[in-house]
Amino acid sequence: MKRRAWLTLGAVVLGGGGIATYAVASPSTDGAGGPAERPVKVYGLALKAPETGERELPRTETKQFSLLGISWTGATKRLDGKAQVRTRSVDTGAWTSWRDLETDADPVEDPDERAGARGASEPLWVGPSDGVEVQVVHEDGTTSAGLPSGLRVNLVDPGVTAAEASDAATEPAAYAEDVTPSPTAPSPTATTSPGPASTVPEPPIVSRADWGADESLSPDPSEYNTDVKAVFVHHTAGSNDYTCAESASIVRAIYAYHTAPAPGGNGWNDLGYNFLVDKCGTIFEGRKGGVDQPVLGAHTYGWNRESAGIAVIGEYTAAGASNAALTSVARIAAWKLGQYGVDPASTVQLKAGATQKNLAGTSFTSGTSYPFNAISAHRDGYATECPGNSLYGQLPTIRAWAAGPVQGLKVTSLTGATLSGSTYWTKGAITVKWSTTTPGSLISKFELLVDGNVVTTVPGTAASANTTLAAGSHKVAVRAVHQSGRTTPATTALTVVADTTAPVFATTPKITLRTGTVETAAVPVTLGWKATDAQALKQVNLVSPTTATFGPTITSSNRTAKSGAASTWSMTAYDIAGNTRTSSPAFTPVILQETSATKSGTWTSRSSSSYLGGKSYSSGSKNASLTWTFTGRSAAWVVSRASTSGQAYVYVDGTKVATVDLKSSTTKYRQAIWTKSWSSSAQHKIKIVVVGTSGRPTITTDGLVYVK
Repeated sequence: MKRRAWLTLGAVVLGGGGIATYAVASPSTDGAGGPAERPVKVYGLALKAPETGERELPRTETKQFSLLGISWTGATKRLDGKAQVRTRSVDTGAWTSWRDLETDADPVEDPDERAGARGASEPLWVGPSDGVEVQVVHEDGTTSAGLPSGLRVNLVDPGVTAAEASDAATEPAAYAEDVTPSPTAPSPTATTSPGPASTVPEPPIVSRADWGADESLSPDPSEYNTDVKAVFVHHTAGSNDYTCAESASIVRAIYAYHTAPAPGGNGWNDLGYNFLVDKCGTIFEGRKGGVDQPVLGAHTYGWNRESAGIAVIGEYTAAGASNAALTSVARIAAWKLGQYGVDPASTVQLKAGATQKNLAGTSFTSGTSYPFNAISAHRDGYATECPGNSLYGQLPTIRAWAAGPVQGLKVTSLTGATLSGSTYWTKGAITVKWSTTTPGSLISKFELLVDGNVVTTVPGTAASANTTLAAGSHKVAVRAVHQSGRTTPATTALTVVADTTAPVFATTPKITLRTGTVETAAVPVTLGWKATDAQALKQVNLVSPTTATFGPTITSSNRTAKSGAASTWSMTAYDIAGNTRTSSPAFTPVILQETSATKSGTWTSRSSSSYLGGKSYSSGSKNASLTWTFTGRSAAWVVSRASTSGQAYVYVDGTKVATVDLKSSTTKYRQAIWTKSWSSSAQHKIKIVVVGTSGRPTITTDGLVYVK
């Protein structure tokens, strides 16, 4: 049961400058600020004018409030002046600075519809407060004669609903814009016949019952228009720093401010707006009568008979509304207009219900029709700053989102494929990702096109789609369908080649011995290979016994190999599409000491840790020779070198193939000085013969290395 209380204070100050001031309202101690369920409460505090001077009043106890405004006698009168308030926070005890109230609110078109209806400023949400100060100054700044009579400050405590109280143990969650509730329940006086079907889906709407409307405040039956030709966008003014968990409380407070009887409220029939939207995008049912009905609102003076009003909670003069709020305004506007076949981007004719001017100075004559955008602003029809300069500048975006087609569609990435030049390569399965500037909740679907044909359809809230391409070259694009049915042209087609053929190793990986310093654990070798692909080779990776990555044109790499043990040289070739081929041959470098060779002539054994195995053979005898016999595919002769070293002949399988000079300006050990490789493994004989070079006949040999 709603408990109503009001208070009139007599000792109020009005100075010669036309200032009416009410001082302080302090809270009682009945726990009104606690989490327990409590009803909406509205208080009216009179502003009176003394004969002279400006004075302050002692603080007077009253209930907590969170929203306020000023009202005056005469629903059709305007306040030609400036009204300012400041309040004291319940939480901090601090007083705010002076804040202006919007006093250019629309007058009531039919003041006789409810006895006692009053003129009023726009309400201001201030959050839980326990003190207030108000001053009203006539526009000429010198006299109070022009101020309307019966000035009051109206204070509203939105209370706590049973549902909110039950959630008090945890932080209340804001309504989630993307959670679709069950069909909105009609308000108590809604007609039983459903409204006309719309061309677009109905968005989620929080019903009056869910935000806690006290229907006893609005006992009169709803009135209905014939149709809805336009929607007018408003802001409620006030603060933008509310939390979305407070949104329902704000709607309750505005409702009570509009409807509660004087002296606490303005005595209006109902909320003026048909819908309200918070900064998180939650849509609230406003005026009762059924969200699907053409309910007559009281939001835009002179234009209510053919329109609906949507108010964004907050003040949007300096800062724009959030994308979530803009999205929901576009959705509810498109749905209401779609019920009557009105394109949200169109221009419509509205008949003026009053003779007046709008903010831009355009004159309207009652009974005459004028062109309006189907989605217009309050200021387009009435002389007010509403909905603020910033939100007014966002109306083209709202129209575009509501009407379609989808804006800003572009492919952002294609995964499962590799880009080379201007062509994507894939094994078949791809994921196409995209983005739009139009919010997903206003999009019906996306279509993935392959070679101009729809292969996959996903909801408008999706941002990607998957498909598997057949082998060959294809054109891939994305198309969007707005909830209105308007189709966005497909994105620029991407060329995607599906390739399932793996690369091949035209030359199997193999190692061959190369010149360099030989260590037992690190024999210098050259790894060679050749990979090819029918389409495009991307790279070749060495996987073992170590790792490396090579470009598509590289066919060799200098490495080292451990002697005496088989090593698997595993390589994987990749094509651009991601197909792979692996080859893993094994090779063993073998060190043959001098003792394993067949000797002729005179050879001297030498010992040193610098030699392989700790020993070597030296000879200065002309025609002295060593012969090694082995089965393998690559061989390297290992020597020691110095400035006095001589020369040797090298014979392969009985044929002289080289004369090797071992002379070096610096002394070097374990040097692979000469190598020979064959295409396949076979038995071979390597013979070295001392030349007997004049002045430096001696050579020192450190063995032979071969690969098997």
